[in-house]
Amino acid sequence: MADGGGKPLQSAMKMAKQAIQLEGGDRQQEAYCQYLRTINYISHVLLQEETQVEVERMLRLAEQCLDRAKTFIGKGSVHPVPPVLHNASCSSADQSEAEASPKAGDRASAAEGQVDASSRFGLSDDGGQPSSFPPPDVFQRQQTAASHDSSRKTLTPVEEASRQNQKLQASYEARVARLAPGQASQKTSLTLSLQRQMMENLIIARARQDAQLQRKVEERRQRLQDEANRRFAASGALTAEEQEQRLFYSRVLEYELDHDWPKQWRTNIKKNPDASLVLDLLSYLLRSDHPLVELLRKHQFRIYNQLYPIVTQNLPQNLPQSLPQSLPQSLPQSPALLLRSSRSVHARLSPERQPTRTGSSLEGEDPAQRDDSFEDLEHFLSQLDCGDLREELTFDPSIELKQLELRALKEHLKAIVRDVHGAVDQLLSLCLLSFDCLNTATFKDLSLGCIEEAFFTPLWSPLLALFRRVLRERELLFQRNMALYCSASPAEVGVPLKLFPQDPGALQGSYPYQVAVQELKLLMRDRCPQRKLDCVVRTLRLICGCAEDYRNQQGGGASRAAAIGADDLLPILSFVALRCQCPQLLSECAALEEFIHESFLIGEEGYCLTSLQSALAYVESLPARADLADTE
Repeated sequence: MADGGGKPLQSAMKMAKQAIQLEGGDRQQEAYCQYLRTINYISHVLLQEETQVEVERMLRLAEQCLDRAKTFIGKGSVHPVPPVLHNASCSSADQSEAEASPKAGDRASAAEGQVDASSRFGLSDDGGQPSSFPPPDVFQRQQTAASHDSSRKTLTPVEEASRQNQKLQASYEARVARLAPGQASQKTSLTLSLQRQMMENLIIARARQDAQLQRKVEERRQRLQDEANRRFAASGALTAEEQEQRLFYSRVLEYELDHDWPKQWRTNIKKNPDASLVLDLLSYLLRSDHPLVELLRKHQFRIYNQLYPIVTQNLPQNLPQSLPQSLPQSLPQSPALLLRSSRSVHARLSPERQPTRTGSSLEGEDPAQRDDSFEDLEHFLSQLDCGDLREELTFDPSIELKQLELRALKEHLKAIVRDVHGAVDQLLSLCLLSFDCLNTATFKDLSLGCIEEAFFTPLWSPLLALFRRVLRERELLFQRNMALYCSASPAEVGVPLKLFPQDPGALQGSYPYQVAVQELKLLMRDRCPQRKLDCVVRTLRLICGCAEDYRNQQGGGASRAAAIGADDLLPILSFVALRCQCPQLLSECAALEEFIHESFLIGEEGYCLTSLQSALAYVESLPARADLADTE
């Protein structure tokens, strides 16, 4: 009981607030008793004649508490209250007696129902001895009614509040109908009181429902976590990877409680383990909101966030489109390498002058030898009547800066490749963990292919841009050679005469191996490593088919196995790569070598990719093996 002295109204409001909090916490019995205590406290304060309080506000608060207490009567969730509190609650307002009388009648009718039920089951009033039993049809109807009562849906707190508000609305309309025409102020008071009570009912009901939902969510999460712990139970401490798998598995279990399709797919695949059905499952999985897809998006964003600041940097605009033909393929990039290269070149030009030592640094060498080195460099520069070459061989600090930038790009590329492999491996392992029916050799390869296609499709363009930045010097050289050999015949790049037609009219306006060139161009359109590798395989198969046809046209009559050998394949692939006119083909093959799974690099796919890379390297070395640039 709160203290009546000082500020009785504030004390009464505190008691009512406590009752509302108890009701919001789904503690109905305690809230009911607290409302009655508040009413009793207000009555006690008002009965003290010497106490000066705000009588009207105290009575209004007591009326509100009484209204809240009456809402618990129909729920059946409160126990009977002591007579003292019951009398105090009944004396606070006149309308409480009018509404309490029907409930008393309900209790009386319930008691009569209990007596009637006991008589129906054959129990007498005097000794409890059986007197009669109901017929079978009556017994069946009784059991059916009992089952309907037990299966009746339990109302949520919001639904209970809605029903209470409907009753309040009906009571309000009845009381307004009894008012005289001149009692407009009382009607306004009743309207405001109705709105307040209905709003309180909804607010308290929502608070109760949110508390129940939160409690159920916590219980379900704990149950799923326990199941995941049993799945990953180990004798020792779990590793970081196992802990991550356990958390992911608990999320999958929680997802499957709300979605039935994973279980249905598992059942269908176990009944019919077909590859087409597995592909349909993986396609549906990667379009859904499964936790695996959320993890895939997370990895994609992390990789793209690492790529974006590198690939969006502007490249220098004044770099040459092709390398000077009179220079070696790569210039020395430090003073020591510059000096050593000049001495080696001068040694080749002057056979009578041999180098006196070999070393990797100028540190610690004899001053006389160092003077001889500079003399060699001066003599070499005087022998070449080219002032531009002197400027190119002069050491430039920007070369060292570019070398450092290239080294940083290579380290960044290595880190990204490592992260990509880790992400794909994790996605594959978690996919097999979520769908154990896919844990076979064939289905595992299918899963890997689908995951790689979904993972690499939005990331391939920025990944290729990074590869092209790292391999830019090689691409420039490759692009120069493509320009030099764009109209060269197969014989000029080393293709044997027996493997292409000698009569241009036999090709009807096309060129040799044109279908293979068109197929290789399709490689740049795909965004998935596996599809690109399939394109390379198809290109080599077309080359073998064309070589067989060309040889048969010349009367060779050899089978496909003997039509072309490994030594003949290299120049033909080089010719096809030159006619493709795609400088990025070099970076595409380098990216494929990094991202193709190791299981696909053993066999036909690996042989085809290695052959194409060898052909590209052969194209890069063409200026040193043919002097076609001078003839043009």
